[in-house]
Amino acid sequence: MELTAMFAALISGFGMTLQIFVITLVGALPLGVLVALARMSSFKPLALLARFYISILRGTPLMLQLMAWMFAPYYIFGISLGPDWKFAACLIGFVLNYSAYFGEIYRSGIQSIPRGQYEAAEILGYTRAQCFCKIILPQVVKRIAPAIGNEIIALVKDTSLAFVLGIMEMFTQAKAIAAALANMTPYLVAALIYWFFTLFVEFVLNKIEKKLSYYHD
Repeated sequence: MELTAMFAALISGFGMTLQIFVITLVGALPLGVLVALARMSSFKPLALLARFYISILRGTPLMLQLMAWMFAPYYIFGISLGPDWKFAACLIGFVLNYSAYFGEIYRSGIQSIPRGQYEAAEILGYTRAQCFCKIILPQVVKRIAPAIGNEIIALVKDTSLAFVLGIMEMFTQAKAIAAALANMTPYLVAALIYWFFTLFVEFVLNKIEKKLSYYHD
């Protein structure tokens, strides 16, 4: 296989990698807010359920979670799903897993804001919603940006775990080509693509952090 053909195949796989990356962020970032709110809820059963959710998803390997979502419908409920299910199972696994991490980051950011700021806003006549949106949220976003950025960069590399479900993302493509050629070149090219994409993501995240730097603690 020529280098150009190999590169084209890997780029094709990168398209699937990009889909997993984007859909995971679109799903996990807002879901993480709900997880954080549930975790901080004064309703104890809900808070305990959120803690259990976070503990399970952060305490077990993502690869096993993907396999569980893939095979649980059949082995637990006897439901045989079509070939499209593996991509859906992959997305469910990624979104739920990352929502647990994002939820804990959101929670730590919200709880890091001194209680006095809420009380001062109340004295000034702000409603709870106005206080959160205009005073608390800008500070939280700035504080959690580096941690969220680290998780997003980790997600770039974690997309390769989709290979366990046979999804033809970039790592799976590299694995298949390497087996056919009996050399490591496809892995090297794939590693470079991952690296360049990570650099791009870091660049975007750094731009966002600089825009948030107007707000000083």
